[in-house]
Amino acid sequence: MLTYNEVSQDSRKFLALTGYTVKEFQALLPYFHAQFAQFVATTRLDGKPRTQRQYTDYQNSPLPTIADKQFFILAYLKQGTIQTTHGALFGMHQSDANRWIHLLHPLLNQALAALDELPARDAQEWNVKVPQPGTYFHDGVERAMVRPSDPEEQQTYYSGKKKQHTLKNILVIDAACKVRFLSATCEGKKHDKKAADEAGYQLPAGSTLYQDTGFQGFALPGVTVHQPMKKPRGRELTPEEKATNRRISQIRIRVEHAISGVKRFRIVKDEIRNWQEGFRDEVMETCCGLHNFRLNHRPWHYAALVT
Repeated sequence: MLTYNEVSQDSRKFLALTGYTVKEFQALLPYFHAQFAQFVATTRLDGKPRTQRQYTDYQNSPLPTIADKQFFILAYLKQGTIQTTHGALFGMHQSDANRWIHLLHPLLNQALAALDELPARDAQEWNVKVPQPGTYFHDGVERAMVRPSDPEEQQTYYSGKKKQHTLKNILVIDAACKVRFLSATCEGKKHDKKAADEAGYQLPAGSTLYQDTGFQGFALPGVTVHQPMKKPRGRELTPEEKATNRRISQIRIRVEHAISGVKRFRIVKDEIRNWQEGFRDEVMETCCGLHNFRLNHRPWHYAALVT
């Protein structure tokens, strides 16, 4: 049975299981603890209102400490295992693993919100609170899902590009590779430009936006857009045009690195098997927040941007 005290003694194993170093884990722990304490002060673990009895960890609990609880939920997000397997790793049945997952995941999300590390989800709120002009990047992210049983949903979520059933989000990141805006989850076959138009986000006038050719025709008022040039039909790109495309791609690679940072958590990389309503959208938000928080301790360094 996995426990925090045992696994944290092996730094490489701990990083592989959770995606976080022990130092990063400990930095997040007080905020997660605060959210858990606030929850159990008014609510029982089964979701019913708490009356007189205060919360205490029950005897022989598989997650006896707050560190074990955070370790449990981070390992679930990092590994993306089925609940039967994840429960077995922590000495519990699948039903207990399911209950702990759906109890602890919202609390982890709230801890990241308290740290202001979650991306904005509402375009109107983002447009009001958007920071100063700067350099931004956006891209679409597809992730696999289980083939729906309903024939109409099968048709809706089937992606001709990926040849499987997928979900999609649009991510907007800043120059430091932090995810600042995350669109609502939609069907994976939706075109990137259409998904971005529907998301409705804006950037401050004077900003620079890098995008790929999947956003052909997308523009924002007062924003300079850099996009690689498509090869014209019937002719090749000139050496100068190819050089410009390479320069743009070398800069735009930041958004690909940010996406790979989010997808370190295999729950949003592999085929997601959790069917609880809203979970597939919320877990993407949480993994973006975990990526943002990790960059505070392990920032990525790039050459200065020349726009």
